[in-house]
Amino acid sequence: MANVCEICAKGELAGMNVSHSHLKTKRTWKPNIQRVRAVVNGEVKRMNVCTRCLRSGKVKRAL
Repeated sequence: MANVCEICAKGELAGMNVSHSHLKTKRTWKPNIQRVRAVVNGEVKRMNVCTRCLRSGKVKRAL
């Protein structure tokens, strides 16, 4: 599944794990993406949407 929200374009972020001894290793933060059926321009379409867009009402879910 794609790790990008089709509404707000939120995607993966990169950074470092930092241990107590301050050794650094690369890591990523992935958004919580859900595949939902949404109403877009009057028709039902499957979309990859982050949970923040779902909660805030930016997406009208299809029944």
